[in-house]
Amino acid sequence: MQTVEKIKPCFPLFRDDDYKETLKGKKVFEEGHAPDKVRETFEWTTTKEYQELNFKREALTVNPAKACQPLGSALCGLGFKKSLVYIHGSQGCVAYFRTYFNRHFKEPIAFIADSMTEDAAVFGGQKNVHEGLANATKLYDAEMIAMSTTCIAEVIGDDLNAFINNAKNEGHLDKDFPVPFAHTPSFVGSHVTGWDNMEEGILRYFTLNTMEGKVVGSNGKINIVPGFETYLGNYRVIKRYLKEMDVAYTMLCDPEEVLDTPADGEFRMYAGGTTMDEVKDAPNAINTFLIQPMTCEKTKKFVENTWNHEIPKTNIPMGVEWTDEFLMKVSEATGKEIPASIKLERGRLIDMMTDSHAWLHGKKMAIYGDPDFLMGMVKMMMEFGIEPTHIVCHNGGKKWAKAMEKLLASSPYGVHGKVYPGADLWHLRSLCFTDKPDFLIGNSYAKFIQRDTVHKGKEFEVPVIRIGFPIFDRHHLHRMTTLGYEGAMYVLTTLTNAVLERLDDETREMGVTDYNHDLVR
Repeated sequence: MQTVEKIKPCFPLFRDDDYKETLKGKKVFEEGHAPDKVRETFEWTTTKEYQELNFKREALTVNPAKACQPLGSALCGLGFKKSLVYIHGSQGCVAYFRTYFNRHFKEPIAFIADSMTEDAAVFGGQKNVHEGLANATKLYDAEMIAMSTTCIAEVIGDDLNAFINNAKNEGHLDKDFPVPFAHTPSFVGSHVTGWDNMEEGILRYFTLNTMEGKVVGSNGKINIVPGFETYLGNYRVIKRYLKEMDVAYTMLCDPEEVLDTPADGEFRMYAGGTTMDEVKDAPNAINTFLIQPMTCEKTKKFVENTWNHEIPKTNIPMGVEWTDEFLMKVSEATGKEIPASIKLERGRLIDMMTDSHAWLHGKKMAIYGDPDFLMGMVKMMMEFGIEPTHIVCHNGGKKWAKAMEKLLASSPYGVHGKVYPGADLWHLRSLCFTDKPDFLIGNSYAKFIQRDTVHKGKEFEVPVIRIGFPIFDRHHLHRMTTLGYEGAMYVLTTLTNAVLERLDDETREMGVTDYNHDLVR
């Protein structure tokens, strides 16, 4: 029992007798199956027979390795100065988005919703939009509102453009107040699609009808489109590289500050972000670079067709070769040299890779995540000497699968890798039982797979290395870096130490297994 003098956390609190008795009664009430039947079923789900049935699923997703479009649009909206994220839809959906980011970034997240209910679902949500916009502009001191939608608004066909224009015409909103928008139905695409839709919507709103007088290259800058990026260190490393190269740039979506505000007694609802003037000036840039080119297709099309930018063909700058490629393309576009400081960083990464190669060589690792992230991680893993085994991308299509297969074929470390576009974590669970990797790389949800594998027996356990989004059950990893040479150093350190930690775990028995260690007395 909890007392003021002795407050226990959830563990070991729930191992107290009264909680154990409560849980026991709950199982009786639920009329669950007998323990023997549960064990029998569990064992069956670990077999090749079950895997074959599992992969025949067509109309059911179990543990999806993706989130929905409006979550991505919300992250994009946060990246602009004094921009208020407004989601037209149900309150429950928006509460989910807030808590998702709260738990990952450990920050208060300011999203608003117009809380559509049953009447709006029948008669349409225009009234909600009008009242919501009027209230939002009075209460929150925003300079811009980035609006997107959830399922309920999309299913009934609400038209954001019409609703926003009507709100201005009827006096609910100042006619000059900027409200860029994107339709983001949750039942198609994923969070990366939603980010791309919102980014294109914002760029379109501020530049589509103001292209007269714009001259490519006239402002001497380059544009950076980060894509759906939740590692705050990745914004910082790109900025650092460009600063060291003396390259002027505009980050077209920059939520770095608002997602990492200090605890100094001042609440910051808004912090940092790309300004509207910077967006309006972006067509005058020398060029636009897409950090995640596979998942920013709509933005790419708009920038090429409207701004007349020839977007460089690059991969996500992860690992050695693709970071080299990015920096050289920036140098080529701007005429700026890559400075000695960055070359020195590259050399240190190569030294680290040499140091760790003996421990990583031949290790088999499964991985899941978003399309560009997986391309970069697999490229980096093979540079480190790791063999990628199962590569699961729930929101990856045929184009991604073809590119990944080509990447795997480019290295002897990738020849046994298998690609699973559209697969979910229940598929990956089967693969971890029937073709066990040494490690699994993924977000916090991979914990369920590790727990299931160890439940069968310690020898079946697939340890998790947490890299990706979301990370709920560890702190401060969202501040780390995966891009550039610096990011490769972090990933290399994380992977190598996971291997060494596992070695320690397997060699603890004194006088039996404890011979392989690095300590000399």
